[in-house]
Amino acid sequence: MTTSSPAPNRGIVVFSGGSAANSLVDVFSAVRESKHCPLSYIIPISDNGGSSSELIRVFGGPGIGDVRSRLVRLIPESPPNSERAAIKSLFNHRLHPDATAAHAEWQSIVDGTSVLWKSISPAKKELIRSFFNLLNLEILKRARPPTSTFDFTSASVGNLFLTGARLFSGSFESAIYLLGSICGVPSDLVRVIPAINSNFSHHISASLADGTVIVGQNSISHPSEATALQPDPNGRRPSLLLADGEGEEDGSSASDAYEEDYLPGSLPTLRNKNITFSKTGTEDLPSRISRIWYINPYGQEIRPPANPRVLEALRDAQAIVYSIGSLYTSIIPSLILRGIGEAIVSSPARHKILILNGSLDRETGPPSEPFTAVDFVEAIARAGEESRGRGRDRRTDATSAASSSPISPSTTPTPPPAPEVSLPYSSYVTHILHLEGPGTPKVDRDRLSEMGIETLRLYGRKITSGEGEGETVLGMRYDSTALVQALEMVLGKKGDAMVRDVSRRNTLENPGRREAR
Repeated sequence: MTTSSPAPNRGIVVFSGGSAANSLVDVFSAVRESKHCPLSYIIPISDNGGSSSELIRVFGGPGIGDVRSRLVRLIPESPPNSERAAIKSLFNHRLHPDATAAHAEWQSIVDGTSVLWKSISPAKKELIRSFFNLLNLEILKRARPPTSTFDFTSASVGNLFLTGARLFSGSFESAIYLLGSICGVPSDLVRVIPAINSNFSHHISASLADGTVIVGQNSISHPSEATALQPDPNGRRPSLLLADGEGEEDGSSASDAYEEDYLPGSLPTLRNKNITFSKTGTEDLPSRISRIWYINPYGQEIRPPANPRVLEALRDAQAIVYSIGSLYTSIIPSLILRGIGEAIVSSPARHKILILNGSLDRETGPPSEPFTAVDFVEAIARAGEESRGRGRDRRTDATSAASSSPISPSTTPTPPPAPEVSLPYSSYVTHILHLEGPGTPKVDRDRLSEMGIETLRLYGRKITSGEGEGETVLGMRYDSTALVQALEMVLGKKGDAMVRDVSRRNTLENPGRREAR
């Protein structure tokens, strides 16, 4: 009698964005190894800031920065002078912040003379260069000097490669596979999956509780100097103005410079050139974000479907994790896609874990009304229910209707009160891992318990700025060892009894260290 080999363990699915969650890659890798299962990262493609904005302006296509960031972060550690380390350095590299120097640096990469090619074998070098050369040719073909030329300022070399590979293959996922293969990322164990599988751009908008509408992920999360919140002299919402011939200060049309790149009437805020931003010192939002939705180039709401590979991963998951990062621009854009909510609710995953941020940001304010852990859960559950075609109320419908028309805020109809909606919180979140200290979101354990959610308080370290008497505590940072242990306990590696014990104490202390009460 023959015996069949045991079925592989169900996987772990992590919803995350880019830079913040990169700090937890080693944590998730350790948990994956202990559970002997595949790990899938679900990454949104709505980022339109930084060098991604220039690629989107010239070539269209998805926002690839967060996907590239995660792929490069997953490159296995190697000796400093090895080929793999050199490839990681190449794809992590950003061109010079000066436009002339950046262009010269790009040309040295294309022609193969850059020092970045040192330690990369000739065969791999020529393979990578072929995609850089293809992209360079496409840039030259699209150039319309002096009004429209590609801006290489601070461009990510990894983003340039992914774009060249996508243009060559006609497939975003093929480009991801190629970059992962070149970098040695073990795709059979760790998968980086874009939330939407598309060769087109997908932008998001946000409505605030006071009726303000903000267009574009960058303006929502990390606004540049000119943001969608600044008043328009004509009294209209700047984020809703169409490129319909409205004049600039010099009398030129807003669409003159890039008229061949975009359809007439498309939102100018979605075709800005090389949007720069700062992650520190950004202005606070006047009120809370109430909803996120996708828009087409004209600013009208659309409901794109999720990548089928994401749904497949959720249907075969033993655990779903919402990682740290920007709630409304890193997590929610994936959750509102058609099919995601139903896949999460019906997933065989017994554990749906929210790793709560160690600090509050622009998206989870304003300071006068900071988000609590309950607010995080409600936002996730509402997004999932909206994905299922549920939970939309008259208030959000009225907000979306107003957002598709460039009218003065003073003439916006006042939406009727929103009816109470009962949300299946524990269908989306079963556990919350959190820190406690200055700047962390408040955790109401009793209220969360009523919602069917268990909480575990972990050991962490303070994030500070300044020194001495001028030191300011900005928030808390997770201890990697404690976070790995907490995830393993929730997932049951060390037995259900231990999980119940940790849940009862609502804390996980660093081994050998006593946490202050």
